[in-house]
Amino acid sequence: MEQQKLEYFRSVLLEQRRRANEDLETERATALQDDEGVADAGDLSEFDLNGSTTLDLASRESQLIEEIDDALLRIDNGTYGLCDRCGKPIDVERLKAMPTAKYDAECQALIEANQGAETPSL
Repeated sequence: MEQQKLEYFRSVLLEQRRRANEDLETERATALQDDEGVADAGDLSEFDLNGSTTLDLASRESQLIEEIDDALLRIDNGTYGLCDRCGKPIDVERLKAMPTAKYDAECQALIEANQGAETPSL
């Protein structure tokens, strides 16, 4: 991939990482709030559910940060934009839609089909 495109994707990934870190810190702060102001068991249950949801979101943000860091490493080592499975170039439009993509569309579909994540036909 040409250097100009690599720098474009690096800047996109760094901005995504910055936002993900901000979101993660916000979610962690929300999850650490205490339940002193909770009036009854119903409110406590809702508080617990919200806390659990917040922790799930924080986990997803952490995963996204790992994927971004992996993509940035691939830029640094010259493998960004190449499918990890078959080695073919990943379509630039796919990378624009998902800058952390590790697989081309064909390999991603095969991986998902093998994991049972295939979209059912109507």
